[in-house]
Amino acid sequence: MNTISKPAASVFTFPVIACLIGVYLIWGSTYLGISWAIRGIPPFLMAGTRFVIASMLIGTWCLYKKHPLPSKAQWKNACIMGLLMMVGGNGLVTVAEQWMPTGVAAVMIATVPLFALVFSHLHHRQKAHPLEWAGILTGFAGIVLLNSDHALMAKPLGILMLLAAAASWAWGSVWSKNQDLLKGMMGSAAQMLAGGVMMLVLGLLRGERLTSVPDQHALLALGYLVLFGSILGYTSFVYLMNHVRPALATSYAYVNPVVAVSLGVLLNNEQVTLKIMLAMGVILCSIFLVMLAQKRQQATDTH
Repeated sequence: MNTISKPAASVFTFPVIACLIGVYLIWGSTYLGISWAIRGIPPFLMAGTRFVIASMLIGTWCLYKKHPLPSKAQWKNACIMGLLMMVGGNGLVTVAEQWMPTGVAAVMIATVPLFALVFSHLHHRQKAHPLEWAGILTGFAGIVLLNSDHALMAKPLGILMLLAAAASWAWGSVWSKNQDLLKGMMGSAAQMLAGGVMMLVLGLLRGERLTSVPDQHALLALGYLVLFGSILGYTSFVYLMNHVRPALATSYAYVNPVVAVSLGVLLNNEQVTLKIMLAMGVILCSIFLVMLAQKRQQATDTH
């Protein structure tokens, strides 16, 4: 969510390996956690509660460490980021998972780098590398293939929500690059707090209510999303962005869909058709093409 200084080289130390495994498994498993949590808690109320609690825990730690608070302008931008990344990105995924399998949700969200590339070129009017165009076209072909599956064609609202979530997260990533945003964990806490409050309000406006105490299963899933998905997962990602090359830090984009699909089949009784598996392969190939193009472009720029 924040622009972080890029290191010169990758170093495979124990913390790096531990953080990579953490991001791969934790962020890949959050789709299943969301699915279980919303069985007992309405989607926007669940997502809003998740991020408000996570932001308060992170913010308290940052205050203890005497991190600076956001300025008025930074709070305004944090609210915009909360709207785009939390409400639009995570919130729509949470709602869509009422109808969509967790593995499919993960595959659709894996297209975020493709949307980000399109928005970046439109916003900055930069000429795309041929491999980037190949990746974009391949990725959207994968989306078409995925959504031609008969089991998913009956759920158009879920499909549209997932595409909107990917686009919203991507636009937030592109928009944030030239904005005054507080860096580090305090900045992330501000964005989580703003987005979480918005989702709680939106959930109440939609008529979401807790009619009874959520069962233990839903509460444990919510706790997992707070502690592991929002705090430990993001902390691991920040560490990676500060200690390894961006291509390695963002390699979770390849792994998360595989983890999510596997957990959905093993633990959530989800059915994965051959067409869904082929579409996942096509989309992952498209991400590889985009990252390869960016790596070559960076190598060209340094010479």
